[in-house]
Amino acid sequence: MNNLKNIPSIDEMLKNERIKQLIEVYQRDFMVDVVRSATEELRRELFLKEEKIKKEKLMQAILVKVEHMVSRLAGGSLKEVINGTGVVLHTNLGRAPLGKGAIDYMVRMARSYNNLEFNLEKGERGERYGHVEEVLTRLTGAEAALVVNNNAAAVLLGLNTLAREREVIVSRGQLVEIGGAFRIPEVMKLSGARLVEVGTTNKTYISDFAAAINEETALLFAAHTSNYKILGFTQEVPLEELVKLGQEKELPVMQDLGSGIFYDKDDWGLREEPAVKRCVAAGVDIVTFSGDKLLGGPQAGIIVGKKALVEAMKKNQLTRALRVDKLTIAALEGTLLEYLLGSPKKNIPVIEMLALSREELREKAERLLELLEMRTEGLSGIRQLKLVELEDMVGGGAYPTYKIPGFGVEIEFSQPGLEKAAKILRLGSPALLTRRQEDKMLLSVRTLLPGDEIKVADLIAGVVQEKGDI
Repeated sequence: MNNLKNIPSIDEMLKNERIKQLIEVYQRDFMVDVVRSATEELRRELFLKEEKIKKEKLMQAILVKVEHMVSRLAGGSLKEVINGTGVVLHTNLGRAPLGKGAIDYMVRMARSYNNLEFNLEKGERGERYGHVEEVLTRLTGAEAALVVNNNAAAVLLGLNTLAREREVIVSRGQLVEIGGAFRIPEVMKLSGARLVEVGTTNKTYISDFAAAINEETALLFAAHTSNYKILGFTQEVPLEELVKLGQEKELPVMQDLGSGIFYDKDDWGLREEPAVKRCVAAGVDIVTFSGDKLLGGPQAGIIVGKKALVEAMKKNQLTRALRVDKLTIAALEGTLLEYLLGSPKKNIPVIEMLALSREELREKAERLLELLEMRTEGLSGIRQLKLVELEDMVGGGAYPTYKIPGFGVEIEFSQPGLEKAAKILRLGSPALLTRRQEDKMLLSVRTLLPGDEIKVADLIAGVVQEKGDI
């Protein structure tokens, strides 16, 4: 308790030369608040300490806390992270990294005025959605398209527009929940539509849908179960059969794909995820999917389908609340143009990562191993470095049970060092996230971006040099 009396006052801290220097850079009120927060944090830490600590040492402890808080708050909380996990669409790491073309296009549109809602040819107000609508219709074969801020919003808007206060028929086996507690039944309730479940968890037939149709039915709904699989004694209604029933009963069919994909992926061995164009060609009236998953673009909810239905969604008052800004449109258009005019396999990171061959991955892992050996030679903190075969994942709710063969480097630190090493790497600049297997660190090369190998080698060497045996 004597330590609490030795804690410097706020006024004393503000007279410190280092604090004065910071006040010259940042607002005084901001710095006073930070000093107060750092002092209170130290007070809580000292409350139960018995050993006596000198006032000068307490002042130094506050200064360290102040500088850490200023760095975190003033420097921004988002940090560059090197993804060494092998999970391509890592939701916690922002999912798809954008390609250079999309980034350059977005930066150009961000630093100047642009024609977001202005028709330059006619010299009058234009429509923001037109910038991506034409390219989306060309890529998917749909009549019209609309973009909102994420796929949950796309589903909500579609249901609210097409089925508010009426019934929507869904297979019980497709009432999915995805990350963030986004549940199809809850979204339907919020949209104002009334859910009608048919079939059982593992088996649903077209006859179940047909029997449930009545004068209150507004929509037949299909959700692609990309984030889980039921194996064994199962039966789901083929999309073509649902479309045929919808046409016979004059009811629209809406499909939530979750992860939409445009690129031919057969040579990757990933055949389960339905391509958007195939769903449109099957006759589905409305298809929704994400922009930042297998498409490889920014977070967005993309709606494609019949023109009359999409136009009705554009007029819905919800669209204003769910609309995307100029940066999202620019990033999405820049990504889509790679599919239409460019080379997505080379210019969209997600597509490039998924398309890497076994030989390419092995070569990449060998280069990383060589760099690590060079940078850590003679350092006692590394016990062993080894090239290993791994199993990577698509992530982002797609292919939940599917493992992709990969390569990486296994690092064994001198004991007891793995936990501390992993924490230091997480807190580094840039941060590095890895995997672990028992007492070893695993670095998958599939998800390393160009230039990451050198950064990784420097970070690993830095951990050992600074901490010795950690």
